Amino acid sequence: MVTLPDDFRRILDRSFVIRTTMTRRRSGGERTVETTYTWDGRDRVYLSGYPGARDWVANMAANPSVMVTTVEGERCYEVPATARVLRDRGERVEHLLAFIERWSERPDFPRRRFGFLLGAIRLNRRLRLPWWGPFYLVRRILDRMPCVELRFTGEPRLIEGGPPEPS
Repeated sequence: MVTLPDDFRRILDRSFVIRTTMTRRRSGGERTVETTYTWDGRDRVYLSGYPGARDWVANMAANPSVMVTTVEGERCYEVPATARVLRDRGERVEHLLAFIERWSERPDFPRRRFGFLLGAIRLNRRLRLPWWGPFYLVRRILDRMPCVELRFTGEPRLIEGGPPEPS
């Protein structure tokens, strides 16, 4: 397991976005995306986004070595990581729910409505009920959302001059 400085941990705890630089699968050039994330408090970050095919997910599937850069906080860190696209519903759902829950913490988000929905979905899963009724639509949305696990593979290092710009 990678040792993470306390400052880096605080940034991951408090911020909402990170930037990930990857190799494009077709051209071989670099691509940097800014995404909301959730992290496990240890050495893994989970990325997601709106439902549908995403080229950044295909890029990470083809070339899993990426660089993660913090963008919020007083300091800017970068850390190498390995990407793994999660495809199995059983493995994905908890990370996607955590992602949505984290995303809903942003200011001006309708937390109450989403909190109720997330609570109902978690109860449905805990009781191992089928995806029936309104949950069927939710399952279809979750099935179309990307889900990528980034595992830190090196020590974070401070960088000067700020994070790379999204491309």
